[in-house]
Amino acid sequence: MISASTFKLLRLPFSFFLSPLYFFALSQVPRIDWISAILVFVVLHFLVYPASNGYNSYMDRDTGSIGGLEHPPPPSRELYQLTIVMDIMAIILGFIIDPVFGMIMPLYIGASKAYSYRGIRLKKYPVIGYLTVIIFQGALTFWLVYHGSQAGPASAVPWQGMVIAALLIGGFYPLTQVYQHQQDLDDGVKTISYMLGYDGTFRFCAIIYLFAWLFMAQFFISTNQEDKLLLVSIFFIPVIVYFMKWWLAVRKDQNAANFKNTMRMNWLAAICTNLAFIILLTWRCFE
Repeated sequence: MISASTFKLLRLPFSFFLSPLYFFALSQVPRIDWISAILVFVVLHFLVYPASNGYNSYMDRDTGSIGGLEHPPPPSRELYQLTIVMDIMAIILGFIIDPVFGMIMPLYIGASKAYSYRGIRLKKYPVIGYLTVIIFQGALTFWLVYHGSQAGPASAVPWQGMVIAALLIGGFYPLTQVYQHQQDLDDGVKTISYMLGYDGTFRFCAIIYLFAWLFMAQFFISTNQEDKLLLVSIFFIPVIVYFMKWWLAVRKDQNAANFKNTMRMNWLAAICTNLAFIILLTWRCFE
């Protein structure tokens, strides 16, 4: 039996925050192999992401709030061993999905480990750590979902989709760090959010989100999907409204850059973008 503390540190609900990228990528696949698509979802959301969360917690040994957990329990050796088992399962399932998918899995998992591992610790470098996240958790995730979910001969993965996925993660990730500046510093980590400062983090994320929308607009318009761009834009409105209200609150009082407000932002953004991209996916059934 897995202990309650180990299960908690896998932070399975956190996978929900990353699932919009899956549904966005899947909504763009020309012909979907639904069995493979389901396996891709399981590999990413129930194995790779939780294993990465658990490994990160094992390396960091956080005592303060972390993404999805306000009061994390102390990690154990059991947690480390479970993350290794989950990674091996992800690689095996990856090869079942597709040989190329399976070969990419160790690279993807290796980048995640290098991000947290004390001997490498990419996360302690603000720019390198940020680029690692947006390339692997953003662009490469889009590639994996698109490639792994195709039916029939594999077609080229659209580079615009990979850029959009990277920018969506890039405009979201620094906000998850904004309440952890001191905790990260105490651990020898200087995040992109710390480097930018509180106000700078919001300015930076606003710019990256704008670029994400512009690339999305170019992508949808070039593929004659203007109506779908309008749909996605409507679902982005609540996220933008909350983002601006939170930004103004932080400018008045930096204490507003706290765990509770960060989680509200995460949940709202995930709910709205998941709904938007799931509707895009469902839309295809009526075309």
